Amino acid sequence: MSFDTDAVHAAREDLTALGVHVPPIDLSTTYPVGDVEAGGTSYENLATGGTPEAGDSLVYQRLWNPTVARLEDALARLEGTRQAVAFGSGMAALSATLLAAVSAGTPHVVAVRPLYGGSDHVLATGLLGTRVTWADPDGIAAAIEPDTGLVVVETPANPTLDLVDLAAVARQAGSVPVLVDNTFATPVLQRPVEHGATLVLHSATKFLGGHGDIMAGLVATNAEWAARIRGVRALTGGLLHPMAAYQVHRGLQTLPTRVRAQQDNAQVVAHWLDKQDGVVRVLHPSLPGCDPLGLVGTQMAGCGAVLAFEVGSYAEAATVAQTCRLITHAVSLGGVDSLIQHPASLTHRPVTPEARPAAGVLRLSVGLEDVGDVIGDLRRALTVARERHSPTVVPDRAESADREHVYQI
Repeated sequence: MSFDTDAVHAAREDLTALGVHVPPIDLSTTYPVGDVEAGGTSYENLATGGTPEAGDSLVYQRLWNPTVARLEDALARLEGTRQAVAFGSGMAALSATLLAAVSAGTPHVVAVRPLYGGSDHVLATGLLGTRVTWADPDGIAAAIEPDTGLVVVETPANPTLDLVDLAAVARQAGSVPVLVDNTFATPVLQRPVEHGATLVLHSATKFLGGHGDIMAGLVATNAEWAARIRGVRALTGGLLHPMAAYQVHRGLQTLPTRVRAQQDNAQVVAHWLDKQDGVVRVLHPSLPGCDPLGLVGTQMAGCGAVLAFEVGSYAEAATVAQTCRLITHAVSLGGVDSLIQHPASLTHRPVTPEARPAAGVLRLSVGLEDVGDVIGDLRRALTVARERHSPTVVPDRAESADREHVYQI
């Protein structure tokens, strides 16, 4: 089957035999266990990360849910992995993966910045028992230690759309598993396991759900890692709610169409912004210099629907974000409506100052609106920002001073 066909039909093959057209939603929090011995065996299997056998009791929703399992099967199909594990958020998914590494006696993580601010924060604090070494993509091999359990990268990276060569990362990582945050690209544009990754992370709150009304996270991986992560989920209670699982699964049906249409809009917006007075630079893989390794067309099937652009100062960036009317000033991304936000103040506020995005950078997730309307909203906001804040210093000199406007956690 083609990818688009799989997106519509994956994990729905049994519906005709069930006599239904859409997947049923199982909301049971508990299940009959039959005799005591069989119930105990089922419980032990599921609580340690196993999958139910035919005739087994599911025991309790925290351990397993059929509606969640359907979504997991569908996402694994699209990412080209054996299995997937679903959680209540992307951060819950990442946390379970880190805990699985720690519990195996490999707490050291090599991570490449930039990462989503929450991912950066949980690694930098060591809250979950990890110890992190930050490395450039070409310094991964040198950073690996005997107890390294994961190499963590994000590409395209949040928020500056940096692209990382995953095959090169996998070569440097050697036997150490590589975890790739694929939230921005989605499996429509990039399948990291085809380039050597072991684990693929998604904030399904974003493109997979696609409508800004679900919070979810998924890790697609091999059977061994899936069992380890499920074991953490069973003990910590991070299972995705079945209603949300149903909605994300439904979102996969339109994922290819949405991502490609939003990508087309984003490319038009990026090229328009690149010609505007007051815009210092635009970051989107479709623009010259933004894909230095030539990864679009090889590793990636397209440039994606998220871009970043920099104006001359924090004050200008704040004015642009706050002045937009059609584009919502809000965190998150990947929905059908366009969103703009100031990363240094919001999603990347916890990031150490030297790694935090510049104060003039804005992140824009382009939706499915008429692209002319999106550009019109940006034109008006940029005009207001220019009129209100005439630049007095060149942007690269202003950057360090502007960082003082962004509070630290």
